[in-house]
Amino acid sequence: MAKKQTNADDLITTIITGIEDVKGKDISILDLRELENTVCDYFIVCEGTSNTQVNAIVSSIQKKVSKELKDKPFNVEGEDNAEWVLMDYVNIVVHVFQKHIREYYDIESLWGDAKTTIIKSNY
Repeated sequence: MAKKQTNADDLITTIITGIEDVKGKDISILDLRELENTVCDYFIVCEGTSNTQVNAIVSSIQKKVSKELKDKPFNVEGEDNAEWVLMDYVNIVVHVFQKHIREYYDIESLWGDAKTTIIKSNY
């Protein structure tokens, strides 16, 4: 039986809430749907201040998405060193960085043609 596809807007909203619940910073949503040869429809990029916070963000996202949408990531990579954790929800890929790693790889610039939405945090 095929897995029910989670609505992208619901998934994005739930992921953002999971990030904000543990005070993840500088959240960006990159809409890749208009670009050619992309692996997914959206990137969500955020950062934590330490490997402990990066892991807390990843855990918060997984718990929130599992509880509210009954969905889980297809794959999660990078949890061991927690400098850059990639969470693959198939159509949405979440990148949780530590600040220095985010600045080094600068994936927002690599995908500069994507329509980008910045989420303002209240903290």
